[in-house]
Amino acid sequence: MRELPAFQDLRAFLRFLRGRGESARIASPVNLVHEMTELHRRVLAQGGPALEFAAAHVDGAPASMPVVTNLFGTEERVAAGLGLSRGRIGELGAFLADLRAPAPIDGMRDAVSRWPQLRAALATRPSLVAAPRCQARRFLGADVDLARLPVQTCWPGEPAPLITWPLVITRPPEVAPDASAHYNTGIYRMQVLGRDRAILRWLAHRGGAKHHRVWQAHGEPMPVAVAIGTDPATLLAAALPLPETVSELRFSGVLRGERPRLAPALSVPLLVPADAEIVLEGWVAPAETAPEGPYGDHTGYYNSVESFPVLRISAITMAAEPVYLTTFTGRPPDEPSVIGAVFNDLALPTIRQQIPEIRDLWLPPEACSYRMAFVAIDKRYPGQARRVMTALWGLLPQFSYTKLIIVVDDDIDVRDWRDIAWALATRMDPARDLMSLDHTPIDYLDFASPEPGLGGKLGIDATTKIGAETTREWGRVLAMSDAVTRRVDTLWPAILREIGGRAPEVS
Repeated sequence: MRELPAFQDLRAFLRFLRGRGESARIASPVNLVHEMTELHRRVLAQGGPALEFAAAHVDGAPASMPVVTNLFGTEERVAAGLGLSRGRIGELGAFLADLRAPAPIDGMRDAVSRWPQLRAALATRPSLVAAPRCQARRFLGADVDLARLPVQTCWPGEPAPLITWPLVITRPPEVAPDASAHYNTGIYRMQVLGRDRAILRWLAHRGGAKHHRVWQAHGEPMPVAVAIGTDPATLLAAALPLPETVSELRFSGVLRGERPRLAPALSVPLLVPADAEIVLEGWVAPAETAPEGPYGDHTGYYNSVESFPVLRISAITMAAEPVYLTTFTGRPPDEPSVIGAVFNDLALPTIRQQIPEIRDLWLPPEACSYRMAFVAIDKRYPGQARRVMTALWGLLPQFSYTKLIIVVDDDIDVRDWRDIAWALATRMDPARDLMSLDHTPIDYLDFASPEPGLGGKLGIDATTKIGAETTREWGRVLAMSDAVTRRVDTLWPAILREIGGRAPEVS
C-alpha cells in the first residue's frame, strides 16, 4: 500500500520534505511568543512549506533547540506522512476499513490475497529497544525543568506557554506496563505551570480521561508519558478517531508498514516511542487539578477557564540533538483542519461500511471540521435521509458533536458549496424537511449552545422527495442529451482554437 519508505523518526520525514522542497530553514530570529504563530498562520494559508526555525527565542533568550512548525500544513504532506500520495488516501481508507471488519475468507486463493492484511496485523506488534534514541539525554529529579523546552505562546492573553503537539500515553491500572495493546495515546494540550508541572487538558470522553477515572477509583496516581516529535505515522495515529479498543501506538505500525519501536520509560511503568525527540514522564494524582486557559482554540475563540488534572513530571529525556515540534490552533485554516480534510477521506470507507447508502461525505474545514456534515446518498425510499442523519450522530464520538447535517442526492457534489446551495434552494422545504433535536451532547467549546456540553442538532433533508414524502409531481432536472454532449465534445478543440485557447465558463 505504501508508496514511500517508512519514516522511522521525525528527522527522516524532515529530510524527505527537504528533498522535495517542502521544508524551509528560517535563520531570522523569531519570538516564540506570538510571532511564530503569526508567521506559521501566513505560511499555512498560502500552502507553504514546513518551517524549521534555527533561531527561535523568547524575548531575546535563545531557544535550546531548533523548532519545527507547519509539518502537516498541506494535505499532500499529511498523505506523505501516511506513506501515500493524496490521491490514494481513499485506498488506504478502504484497506483500514477491511482490517476493522474483514469479510469471511472464501478459499485458499482468497486467503493468499489477504497477505497484506496479515502483514499489517503483524506490524502492530512492538519491537522493544534497549538503548532508545529518545533517552540519549536524561534529566531526573532536581534537573527536571520544562524551561529546557522552547514551548510556544500562541495568542495574546494566554496565561502561559502551551505544549501543542504532545502525544499523551496512558494505560488502565489492571494492565501490565508491557501490554501496549491496551494503551491510549491522545493529543491533549498542556499548559506549563512551572519547572515540573503541567496541566493535561483532556475532555471527559477521551481515552486518557477514562483511564484517569479508573486510577482515581483505585485511589492511586496514574503514570503518564508524553512524547513530543515522533515519526509521522505515530503522530497521525494519535490524531485518528480510532475505536476505543485499538491502541494508537500499535496502530502506527499499520500506517508505517513496520513494527513500532518502543522502550521502557525511566521513571514510570510505561513504554514510550523509542525514536521520539523528547519524552516527559510523570504522575497524575487522583485529585490534583488547576485552572487551565483561556487559550485560543479551533473554534476561533478563546476557551473558558476550567480545571483539569496536573501532571507532576519526574523525568525529561531527549535525543542527543533534539528538535521541538509545535503548532498553533485557531480558526481554520490551521494544521488540525488540514489533517481533518485528509482524515475525512480516510474515514469514508469505514463510514460506508456502516451506512452503505452514503456515496460521499464532507466535513467542511471552515466549520471547524466536524460541526457540519454534508452527505450524499443513493436514495431509494421515503425517510431515508432522516435515517442516515440519526445513524451518523450515533456512529462515532466525533459525530455526536456534529450539530448540522445536510443530506442530498448523489447527483450533488457535497464538496461544492454552490451545489449544496442549489439543493437547499430547490429540494428543501423548511416546514417539512428539518429535523431538530435538543439536549444532546455537544462540544463544550461551542459557545452557541445554551449550556456547556449540551445543545441542539439540526438535520436538513435536501434530497428529492419520493413516495409519501410529497403529494406533488417532482420537477425534472435539466440535462443535455448524451448525443449532443458527444457531438460538442468533438467540436470542442476547434471551438477552443477559435476563441483563442481560453475555455468559456460553463455552469
